[in-house]
Amino acid sequence: MEQKRTNRAKLFSPRYLVHDFIKATAAIPGLIWMRPRWIFETKAARKRIRGGALLIANHYGFFDPMYLMFAVWYRRHHFICGKEFFESRFRWLFKQFLCIPIDRANFNFNSLREITDELKKGSLVSIFPEGHINEDGDNLGAFKSGMVLIALQGRVPIVPVYVKPKAHFYNRVTFVIGEPIDLFARYGRRPSMSEIDAIAQELQQKEEELKQIAYQKRR
Repeated sequence: MEQKRTNRAKLFSPRYLVHDFIKATAAIPGLIWMRPRWIFETKAARKRIRGGALLIANHYGFFDPMYLMFAVWYRRHHFICGKEFFESRFRWLFKQFLCIPIDRANFNFNSLREITDELKKGSLVSIFPEGHINEDGDNLGAFKSGMVLIALQGRVPIVPVYVKPKAHFYNRVTFVIGEPIDLFARYGRRPSMSEIDAIAQELQQKEEELKQIAYQKRR
């Protein structure tokens, strides 16, 4: 009963008023513009994401966070972003959209703790593991290993998502949702550095597989 009260308080928290209002008012125009299509890698990938989870995705452009909000529309996303965005005139907006600032040049324990604390609260945290917008959209950039540490410390699964954006205005936006990957169950909290690097490469390969699924489908 106490847990239900906590979840209800979180659901209707004033912290989310601006976020939810903008998301709701943008829903219909966004659906009309994107005409989104969802593809699920497996039956397990079709299940709704419950509790804390780390969502990873490719990064083509500035509107990718908006795409991810539609990809997993039933959850609030806490996006990880560079601290420089919080030093701009739009810092209020980034705060309202639940962004978590990090120093990408010096990712330290404090940054890790802030993210994992949010995950342990049961939040969905979204990250672009390439670390920046990939101008070469045809090829994924190298994935940073920080996402592995975040998932292991937060004890949450990683959910891979591939977004195939519009090539032309008349195209649809395609979301390919992968099956959740529980790294903690496989490695525990303290894998070796070589294992962490191998996991990052494995996740990048998974993203490549989702990309192939996206492009095998009819446009």
